[in-house]
Amino acid sequence: MRNYKYHKYLFDRLFAFLLITLLVSCEKKSPNSATSVVEAPVDNPGITVAAYYFPNYHEDRRNAKVHGEGWTEWKLVDEAKPRFEGHDQPKVPEWGYTDEADPVQMAQKIKAAADHGIDAFIFDWYYYDDGLFLERGLEEGFMQAANNDRMEFGLMWANHDWLDIHPMSKKIDPEILYPGSVTPEAFDEMTDYIIEKYFKHDSYWLVDGEPYFSFYDLQKLVESFGSVEATRAALDQFRQKTVKAGFKGLNLNAVVWGQPILPSEEVPRDLPQLVRELGFNSATSYVWIHHVVLEQFPQTPYNVVKDKYKDFMTDTWDTYDIPYYANLTMGWDSSPRCKQDEEFENISYPFMPTISDNTPANFKRAAVELRDAIANQPQNERILTINCWNEWTEGSYLEPDKVTGMQYLEGLKEVFVDTDR
Repeated sequence: MRNYKYHKYLFDRLFAFLLITLLVSCEKKSPNSATSVVEAPVDNPGITVAAYYFPNYHEDRRNAKVHGEGWTEWKLVDEAKPRFEGHDQPKVPEWGYTDEADPVQMAQKIKAAADHGIDAFIFDWYYYDDGLFLERGLEEGFMQAANNDRMEFGLMWANHDWLDIHPMSKKIDPEILYPGSVTPEAFDEMTDYIIEKYFKHDSYWLVDGEPYFSFYDLQKLVESFGSVEATRAALDQFRQKTVKAGFKGLNLNAVVWGQPILPSEEVPRDLPQLVRELGFNSATSYVWIHHVVLEQFPQTPYNVVKDKYKDFMTDTWDTYDIPYYANLTMGWDSSPRCKQDEEFENISYPFMPTISDNTPANFKRAAVELRDAIANQPQNERILTINCWNEWTEGSYLEPDKVTGMQYLEGLKEVFVDTDR
């Protein structure tokens, strides 16, 4: 018996030695290996990953009046052309030209997102004085999908002017089809609808027990009420109604930016002060180029843009006295929204520089860098927004195409799911 125990002791020691040797060997892998890119902090940072969702890929009554029956933005994706040497257009979706208002097809998107580490979709949500726009992707697609319990959804009120830019000609100023500012009465009706229709849905995204609701254009928001004071009063009333409906509070989120993109956008003179005066709970960004000028035409390298955004992010963490949720951007190419028979030159959106080298590897590396930076933030600030699940005509999408397939999503999974955190 003693001899057996002794041999077992030697075997256990040998096994332990081999196991330690194997682990050390794994840690010394080449820095060019995939594992070196996704090395994670020892502690689980508990980051929530939320991807923006642009719902213009289903038939809508307003679009039908402007573009004709059956139109969706897939038409611009399909008709895009290369505009300069080496330009990768058109993009061809791996899943085909899906109908996001079909709950079965939306379920495919939900499964892919949830399987690869995305916790929530933030829907670009549209509401004007005369009501809803592009709501079917959310209400008939996501909210009716059989698997919508696998992830959450939040709203970003895209309260910018809706312009006739699908596509846009550089020869004429685009017409404003639906103004972004609304009347106080419309805002009051809108918030009632939001609370009843969305906040009370089982899959609505709560941050610390509070529904997340974001505003894209603060300038247009203030225009709706005529003054900062009146706007603050309306937001306070929205918060009170949410609490009365049974929620702990309301996470009012401000999308902040310093570089306008759309033709009618303007930058508030003192954005941190405006955010503070309006009483927002948190801030975030929609896309990197809201903070970074693309200085090289026709292409600016992805990593150049990333590094400049990270400088902005660090400064913002020091500037704002509320949580700022960092943003990860997949790319930028708004050329599909240009008239394809007009010369592509650097004028203004959408005739503007694109981002190059936004390869799956570079995107994954950016995700790692942001993950590690966010991990040092307080627990309730560890949220990452991503542009975008499906901004196909702005060149920033995670949905698979015929060239890269699921590589962007697989990179996210390796960074946020398949790491030893």
